[in-house]
Amino acid sequence: MQNADQNDDEPLYDRPSKSQIKRELLAITELGKQVVELPLDKVRQLDLDEKTLEAIRTAQKITGREGRRRQIHYVGKLLRTADTEAIIKKMDEWENGSREQTAHMHHMETLRDRLMDDDDALTRLLNDYPDADIQVLRTLIRGARREREQNAALPAGQDHQRKQYRALFQAIKTLLNKE
Repeated sequence: MQNADQNDDEPLYDRPSKSQIKRELLAITELGKQVVELPLDKVRQLDLDEKTLEAIRTAQKITGREGRRRQIHYVGKLLRTADTEAIIKKMDEWENGSREQTAHMHHMETLRDRLMDDDDALTRLLNDYPDADIQVLRTLIRGARREREQNAALPAGQDHQRKQYRALFQAIKTLLNKE
């Protein structure tokens, strides 16, 4: 028998199931494990209360397997009251930001190598970046090429010079970061 105000489409049980609650708690515990593995300076950047920070510091110091596991569960318990979405978002920014920065660095290194190997690469770069100082770039490219030739002639074990090589990279970095 149904009440008059209860509709057939409405569920009788509107709370999350025990299994769903358990999955959420395990996810928070796993997040606590990831937070414990972070360096302390990054942990401080997360918006956590002092009690949670102290529990994380303690977990980082524990070397015993079982003691560390229990402390991580305690950190997970404390994280239940924290803004876990903000923590996940910040950790994702660190992870993906790092990938983007690495890709950007590789792009600049590749561009530097192309400039040293191919004269047409400078023309293409100037087409993309008309504000670039052509004289400075030409001087740095010539210097880096000369440096590479001198380094090739050095006997094995002697330190290579990389002053012009690095200066060319810095000029490219400055040029690309202007945008």
